Amino acid sequence: MRLLIAVPVHNEMKYVGRVLNKIQQFWPDILVVDDGSTDGTGEVLAARPDIRLIRRAVNRGYGQSLIDAFSFADGAGYDWVITMDCDEQHEPETIPKFIEQIKTDRWDLISGSRYSKPRDNDDLPPSDRRAVNVTITTIINDLFQLGLTDSFCGFKAHRVSVMRRLRLTETGYAFPLQLWPQVAAAKFRVTEIPVRLIYNDPNRHFGGTLDDVGNRLRHYLDVLTDEVSHLAVHPLSTVSEPSTDSACCLCE
Repeated sequence: MRLLIAVPVHNEMKYVGRVLNKIQQFWPDILVVDDGSTDGTGEVLAARPDIRLIRRAVNRGYGQSLIDAFSFADGAGYDWVITMDCDEQHEPETIPKFIEQIKTDRWDLISGSRYSKPRDNDDLPPSDRRAVNVTITTIINDLFQLGLTDSFCGFKAHRVSVMRRLRLTETGYAFPLQLWPQVAAAKFRVTEIPVRLIYNDPNRHFGGTLDDVGNRLRHYLDVLTDEVSHLAVHPLSTVSEPSTDSACCLCE
């Protein structure tokens, strides 16, 4: 079983070294997608021979970084990709819990949830982000009966052999609004595992018009509506049961 940890990065000079060093305590094979960083992050990454690196000259968006990571993993023959952010809001200590679930060979997508089991050391999320998450998660569950508690957590494990069946094109923060409809249409086997809710910097912003919560929610709903309509016209093929060869013998 080949597992890749994929980390999208944009201007994370403050965190990137510590985060990568911590990840390597739990898994050595790391891909970093540097999405047009201008703060020196790119130079730090280029000097590290212990990671795989995709470096873009311009910022193309969080969703595009994930799409590029999936494409890299598929082309390089990986079986699973764990995606996690680089701002110390996803704890590398949780990687073994994802691996435990991967080893059961029961799932196609294992998604972190910050809200399934709240803990005493969890942070309080910004109220607008929690409200958007609740609204979108409720709508997704009503549409697709996925039983999610956190539709926006980027800490996930993805089975590469089924991810290649999806048609993912959403390049920005609305990426989950395209992912979940396609996951449901393709009949992925989905589970959630609890992860800590951490907000080191609640003032970090999305940029542009998305900093306004009303605009952000409307954008998310537009992407979701377009994806549902597109799937109605161009349905995905369903995901077949994995063969024994693919079994592991391993943000609002």
